[in-house]
Amino acid sequence: MIEEILPLVSKPSRYLGSEVNSIHKDLSRVELKVALIFPDLYEVGMSNLGLQILYQILNQHPGIAAERAYAPGVDMERILRERKIPLLSQESRIPLREFDILGFTLPTELNYSTVLSILDLAGIPHYCRERDASYPLVIGGGPCAFNPEPLADFFEAFVLGDGEEVILEISEAVAQWKRLRGHKEDLLKALSRIPGVYLPSFFEPRYLPDGRIEKILPLSADYQKVEKRVLAELDPAPFPSKPIIPFMNVIHDRLNLEIARGCTRGCRFCQAGIIYRPTRERSPRRIAQIVEQALGATGYEELSLLSLSTGDYRAVDSLLTCLTRRYAERKIAISLPSLRVGSVSGHLLQEIKKVRKTGLTIAPEAGTQRLRNVINKGSTNEEILQVARLAFQLGWQSIKLYFMTGLPTEGQEDLEAIIDLAHRIKLASKGKKVNLSSSTFIPKPMTPFQWEPQITLEEMEARRGFLKREIGKKRINFKGQESSLSLLEGILARGDRRLAPVILSAFRRGARLDTWSEHFRFDLWQQAFIEHGIDPNFYTNRRREPNEVLPWDHLSCRVTKDFLWEEAQKARQELTTPDCLEGRCLECGVCDFEKINLKSSKPEDLAPLEEEAKSTTRLRAPKFEWTTRVRSRFSKLREARFLSHLELVSCFSRAVRRAGLPLEYSGGFHPLPKISFGPPLPVGMESLVEYVDFKLNGSIRPKDFTETLNQELPQFASGGLRILE
Repeated sequence: MIEEILPLVSKPSRYLGSEVNSIHKDLSRVELKVALIFPDLYEVGMSNLGLQILYQILNQHPGIAAERAYAPGVDMERILRERKIPLLSQESRIPLREFDILGFTLPTELNYSTVLSILDLAGIPHYCRERDASYPLVIGGGPCAFNPEPLADFFEAFVLGDGEEVILEISEAVAQWKRLRGHKEDLLKALSRIPGVYLPSFFEPRYLPDGRIEKILPLSADYQKVEKRVLAELDPAPFPSKPIIPFMNVIHDRLNLEIARGCTRGCRFCQAGIIYRPTRERSPRRIAQIVEQALGATGYEELSLLSLSTGDYRAVDSLLTCLTRRYAERKIAISLPSLRVGSVSGHLLQEIKKVRKTGLTIAPEAGTQRLRNVINKGSTNEEILQVARLAFQLGWQSIKLYFMTGLPTEGQEDLEAIIDLAHRIKLASKGKKVNLSSSTFIPKPMTPFQWEPQITLEEMEARRGFLKREIGKKRINFKGQESSLSLLEGILARGDRRLAPVILSAFRRGARLDTWSEHFRFDLWQQAFIEHGIDPNFYTNRRREPNEVLPWDHLSCRVTKDFLWEEAQKARQELTTPDCLEGRCLECGVCDFEKINLKSSKPEDLAPLEEEAKSTTRLRAPKFEWTTRVRSRFSKLREARFLSHLELVSCFSRAVRRAGLPLEYSGGFHPLPKISFGPPLPVGMESLVEYVDFKLNGSIRPKDFTETLNQELPQFASGGLRILE
């Protein structure tokens, strides 16, 4: 069925589902089937680390099969609807309707219409009240679960906080319910007893005549408030040592490794900095183990060390030095995508550039020191300029600057200061490239700014236009988020259950894939608001009173509302709050100082790893004085024919790395493996004879080369890539 459709769509590799390290279980031998769904296109969803973590945890359980699903592209959706084909899972290609659990990752409010599109394509009623026990349990998790009220009528349950432990508890509850063949109400009651699980049907909001919430009424005496789950330590938790490798180029096409979770910096606009507290750092030794296993299992050319503020990781200098010593000669670049200005040092940049200079983003957020005090962003103009100068001196050819507009108390002088600071960085670049990106501030739930209004659409357009016009005069590239996208995100972020029919109406009018500007249509949402008599300004352009009941007040991220209000008042006074890692507890409420507290890494944990590095030989070959060119003839059959030429190059390059074959590399700024292909064939065309040349360090027997590489090339259910001789 799928092979008949793939020639008709763009980017058919989105739908192949036979990626290296994907897991295909015999579904007749498992008790529970779970579909992990990312409500966006494949290339976005495959960059989501949380989904990969849950995928491994669930599939390690012998009685559970976890498979994946993503939103289809517009062309694929049209064909599925025309031919009345339900949306299928990636691995087994069975309808989502046949799973026991549909678990949605909810990273942004702009995915909401796509959630409904996926349910519709799966043949599952949108409203929970229309689904009986024969339908899958629909649950959601991720940042949006901290105010899921606009989706409350569509989901049976949400998970607040870390999912590593709770996902297995939910699975066991569903499996037990299936064994007993109970009613759906029995399952919901069992889920309510799991810490961190929120069941919207167990609460009822009551409204005042002016539209504000009067109270959120619990319908069960022993289920009054839901508190997020916290994973006490990262080291013992499972982490993907064999992540799935996509065929196509995805948003973050590299090995992503979470080195810490949480942040203590306390930026007042940042929801992630609040909901992921406390900071827990993975030990350097555990990181090194995961890196070695995952590079061997993937063949990636770049390693990205992830956290909300990677430069604040306590052992970052030692860790980076160790990793570059281990992997520089393998031409594996290391990137730190989230760096606070104050944490960037010359040593850090020197280590990053040893293989190639990965992207560098500086995020001042605001143009003036006054406004940075308001948002509790401690960096000064001089620190920002110093980092930029240092990067340019070390050979970076471009830098990206990130700012926000519409922050509380922002005035014209703050906007002009953005222009001035960017211009000073441009002058320091001495002709190199400076890119400036801006977005509009959105007051998110569970932050100190949750009571603040959002600026109007007209104000957004005016500030964006000013920056674009003035920045262009300085020969700086500008990119700003579309204002209507920011407005819609703000409405949904602080919305309540009255928005459910609006979301459904927008979907039925054609809204989906709203995160993509080419698909986003604000006019459909405007029509939906008018249809249901809802004024969007009620949710955005209105300051909340300190005693007002907020739609998410019955949910807790463990940081107290009193602490958030105190931070809001300090912002008004332009007072900063220190990092609690500097010694004094700020009493935000998240730590219990028994199980849940800060977990820091120790640089000395890296001491034994240098000796281990010397004995690591699988991917490290001796340097010979000669090289060998190997010419291979290969075939590309059945599903493999849907790989584009660039995807084919990536498949072979990573397979050679996984096989441990000693490739030669080019020199220069961006070293590339010396692999040469013959003329490319069109996507969708099979081949019995194609050629590829590899240049290797040293020599190898042709038979050994063929057998070794064939073991690492992707295996498709109906045929694939194979070296013939």
